[in-house]
Amino acid sequence: MPTDAGAAAPGAAPAAALVSSADYDRAAHGPFDHSEQDTANGYIDLGAVRINAAEGLQLRLEVEERSKRVIAVTLDLNGSTLQLQAFAAPKTEGLWDEIREQIGASVGSQGGTVEERPGRLGTELFAKLPAQTPDGQAGYRVARFVGINGPRWFLRGVFGGPAALEPTAAAPMERLFRSVVVVRGDHPLPPRELLPLKLPKEAAAGAPAPAPAQPDLNPLERGPEITETR
Repeated sequence: MPTDAGAAAPGAAPAAALVSSADYDRAAHGPFDHSEQDTANGYIDLGAVRINAAEGLQLRLEVEERSKRVIAVTLDLNGSTLQLQAFAAPKTEGLWDEIREQIGASVGSQGGTVEERPGRLGTELFAKLPAQTPDGQAGYRVARFVGINGPRWFLRGVFGGPAALEPTAAAPMERLFRSVVVVRGDHPLPPRELLPLKLPKEAAAGAPAPAPAQPDLNPLERGPEITETR
């Protein structure tokens, strides 16, 4: 693929400081609205989101069994994962404050814990859930939840693997997240409606079918649950 994972999208400045969502400058650092970023070259078109191509990047689309619709895309790079979902949002207010509360309640109901903290992408949640290790011992799995309020859309990201724990491993995944372009469309949608994703044209012919959604992967409108990191 043509673009190095270490390079930010054109026009995207580094966002290394730890800040709250109120202080994060989305228009400067991304993710971007379709009206703000040219995606003619170097981007993978997945419908509601367009991904800046990176060397070694692998994509996995998640499909809801009942409806057969694609409900999430997961990016795999250097052993880390980033799950993306884009949703319609109100014109005048964002969703992230409310969604953080829902994530915390969901994780707590599963016996886990969440820590809200400033991050390089604004306010984030660091979540831990009880899990069994491969050797049968008690352990936990972790994920970092981030959310960006855009113009009439909301983008949620879930970092897994080393990117959930190590700043060095997280850096290329965070650059990918900031370079995402959201295509909201002009048609009216209720807040929290999942924006449609699709298989990229170049992979439509002869590509494996998208993977079924994991049991703990739910669309935002049903209340998000922590996503398992593998």
